[in-house]
Amino acid sequence: MEPLGGKGFHMTPKLHNMFPESCLLIVVGVLIGLILFCTSTVHVSPMTPDVFFLYMLPPIILDAGYFMPNRLFFDHLGTILTFAVIGTIFNTLTIGLSLWGVGLTGLFGCETPLLDMLLFSALISAVDPVAVLAVFEEIHVNEILYIVVFGESLLNDAVTVVLYHMFEAYTEMGPSNIMYTDILAGFLSFFVVGLGGTAIGVIWGFVTGMVTRFTDQVRVIEPLFIFIMAYLAYLNAEIFHMSGILA
Repeated sequence: MEPLGGKGFHMTPKLHNMFPESCLLIVVGVLIGLILFCTSTVHVSPMTPDVFFLYMLPPIILDAGYFMPNRLFFDHLGTILTFAVIGTIFNTLTIGLSLWGVGLTGLFGCETPLLDMLLFSALISAVDPVAVLAVFEEIHVNEILYIVVFGESLLNDAVTVVLYHMFEAYTEMGPSNIMYTDILAGFLSFFVVGLGGTAIGVIWGFVTGMVTRFTDQVRVIEPLFIFIMAYLAYLNAEIFHMSGILA
């Protein structure tokens, strides 16, 4: 959908100047969804977390990682990690605690358990500044600012997914059943999942590089190999409960 919509978008200069590409993709997605919904002969599968994490998320992350300017990314890795890790954890905790505190006043009119608020804050902390990056490309903003925002948005997804699963497990356990060892294990698993996913991604990257060394005569299959290897890296990381996004 995205390549087709993107080509049509860039073939219309007036539309290109008026709206960001992400807005067009949203409109196209809504129209296709309405057509499928109104057509009784087409069965539309419900959107579930498994469908999203296993089939829709990997191509999105692959697209973001494949076109990432590597040199700029690694030159400013410290700044990016500060915003992506420390900044995301800070946002999650402050938003969750703020919502919990406001809920104690009775302003929401319903119960606001702390773990549920932290789970919600982890969900909304996964900010993907697609429109901001599109504007940055149009106005040719400073490349350091661009790579910091781009890198933070890429690693931010991995951090929020780990936080979401951690708070989800705590919510299922119940506040009364959580011990200090569970909290410690949650923070340790945060680093294990991140570093483990990165290691798996590096291994599959070397495997992909070795395979593509022998495809000089059949260049047409190289994109297929890259897509398959990236998807296998994601699945391999998920099998071992590591971060498939970082992988």
